[in-house]
Amino acid sequence: MEKELTIVINTFNSEDKIDDCLSSLPTNHKVIVVENSSNLNFKKKIEESYKNVECILTGENLGYAKGNNLGLSKVKTNYALVLNPDAKLGKNTVENFFITANKIKDFSLIGPAKQDEHKPEVIKNGQKELVEVNSIKGFAMFLNLKQFDDIGFFDENFFIYLEEIDLCKRLKNKRKKIYLDKKIVVHHLGGSSHNESINFEMELSRNWHWMWSTYYFNKKHFGITMALITISGKLFSSVIKLIFYASVFNKKKKEIYAHRLSGLINSIIGKKSWYRPKIITN
Repeated sequence: MEKELTIVINTFNSEDKIDDCLSSLPTNHKVIVVENSSNLNFKKKIEESYKNVECILTGENLGYAKGNNLGLSKVKTNYALVLNPDAKLGKNTVENFFITANKIKDFSLIGPAKQDEHKPEVIKNGQKELVEVNSIKGFAMFLNLKQFDDIGFFDENFFIYLEEIDLCKRLKNKRKKIYLDKKIVVHHLGGSSHNESINFEMELSRNWHWMWSTYYFNKKHFGITMALITISGKLFSSVIKLIFYASVFNKKKKEIYAHRLSGLINSIIGKKSWYRPKIITN
């Protein structure tokens, strides 16, 4: 079984989070950590602590899609598990992924149904443990790699947000199968894969990219008119709130809505997803 699975983790300033994730992984599977910096100390520390881990330093912040694609390009096994650094596996998580994979040979993706250790998501679909769905969340995705030969992996135009939904939609357009399995447990903190010291800058980045990705995703799949309709309320709200928070001298809120507006405008006019968190990395 160890020859069939490689685990791929895309990290960015995640030193405070990664140990909980890595220590939850079985040691008989190769792990590829793609660190979006030049942090040699990070690489040395985790490769010395976890003998099954290879850490690739990108030298720059590639984002979720491109970072995971880099990791997946190094995979030689039949299956891969894409995992966020703030996720932890349950005791039998990998075993249960394989049980389901052996039941359904032609699946493309399997995701866990229990998705958050604070508020576990309940999948309401009768008494079925295995549910076919249109999409799964990107923090834990079990890939049957041969199913991706004709569509590739993540669209690298996305930096963060909606890239996994885009991938799932492209799979479903090809009539490929995606499943949630209620037996599979992956604990996910959510929105906490980086160190706390950079929280506000990451909040600005999240707001910029969420708006950029929302318009780009809808334009890609549903056309310009539908994309403009979808984001019109968000555009209006961002303008109004930007003016309001500027008028009451709330600098942080003003910056957040300025970034939301900037992300939307850049996406509408066809600019690439260029914004990067303003963080000094080693």
